[in-house]
Amino acid sequence: MAAVSLRRISAGLAMLLVACALVLTVPGGAAHADPDEGDSKTLRSALESAAKGQATAIQKLKASKTRQAQLQATVKQSEASAKAMESQVNEIASRSYRLGRTSTMSMLLDSSSPDIFLERIERLDMMGQLDAQILTQYRAAFAKAKAAKAAIDKEVLEQTKQVAALTKKKKEAELALASVGGGSTAGGFVSASSASAKPAPRNSDGSWPDESCTINDPTSTGCLTPRTLHAYQEARADGFTRYTVCWSQRSSGEHPKGRACDFSANASTFKNVAATGGDKTYGDRLAAYFVKNADRLGVMYVIWYREIWMPGTGWKSYSASGGPSVVHTNHVHLSML
Repeated sequence: MAAVSLRRISAGLAMLLVACALVLTVPGGAAHADPDEGDSKTLRSALESAAKGQATAIQKLKASKTRQAQLQATVKQSEASAKAMESQVNEIASRSYRLGRTSTMSMLLDSSSPDIFLERIERLDMMGQLDAQILTQYRAAFAKAKAAKAAIDKEVLEQTKQVAALTKKKKEAELALASVGGGSTAGGFVSASSASAKPAPRNSDGSWPDESCTINDPTSTGCLTPRTLHAYQEARADGFTRYTVCWSQRSSGEHPKGRACDFSANASTFKNVAATGGDKTYGDRLAAYFVKNADRLGVMYVIWYREIWMPGTGWKSYSASGGPSVVHTNHVHLSML
C-alpha cells in the first residue's frame, strides 16, 4: 500500500510540474498578447486593396506631374533656343534670296586670280557649313519642343487615368468601412509639430520595392519586412517607445506578413480599457506622427480610436463594434505597403 501511495504522489508531482512548465512557457502572458482586433478577413482584404490602390495611384499621379513639369521646362528651353537663332536663320534666308546660285557662280567666275578664286570657294564652303549647322540646330530645337508637347499630352492622359483609379479606390474604401458602420469624415489626428522620419528606400521611379518578411522582429519571435522595421525604428527614435507587438500568427491581415505593428497606448501592456489621459495623448501623437510621415515611410493605413487614415481619403470613422482592441482605443494599428 505504501508503494502504491508513493507512486500516486510521484504521478501527482509530475503532473504539477508539467502544468507549471506549460504556464511558464506561455510567451509574455495573456496580458501582453497581441490584441485581437476583431475585424473580418473580408474587411481587412477590402481595406488593404483600397489603401494600396490609393497609394499606387497617388504615387503614379505624382510621378506623372513631375515628368510633366520637366517636359514643360524642355518646351520652354527649346522654344527659347529657337527664338535666339531666328535672326541668324532670317539672315541665311535673306542672303540666299539676294545671291541665289547664279550670283554665287558669277562671283566665283569674276575672280581675278586663282588664289582669289580658291579663297572665295573656301569662304562659301565655310559659310555653307555654318548655315547648315544653324539650320540643323534650329530644326532640332523645334522638333524637341514638338516631341515634348506630345509627351505632355500623354502625361495629362496618365493623370486622368490615375485620378479615376484613385476615385474608384476611395469609393471601395468607403463601401468597406460602411459595412461596419463607418466611413464618414472624421476629425482625425494631425500635428504640424510631429517629427520628420528618415525616408525609407524607394525604387528609381519613386515606387516602393516589393518586400517580404525577411528580418527578425525585435518585438516578437516572428519577422518583418525591411520597410516595417524601418518605420518601427524611426518611431522609437522619435520617442514612441511604449509596448509594441508587430508580427503575430493570424488567419489574415498584415501582421503574419510582417507588415503591421500594434503600438499600445500604455507603457507596458495592452490594457483592456480605452486609453485616457496621458495614454490617449500618446496615441494621438503617434497616430499623427505616422500620418505626417506616411509618404516617407510607406504607410498603408493607420487605425486609432475608432478612426482610420488612408493615403487618399484622410481620416474616416471606423465603427467596428467590440472591446478596446476591436475599436482600437487601446492601441494604434499601423499597416505598411
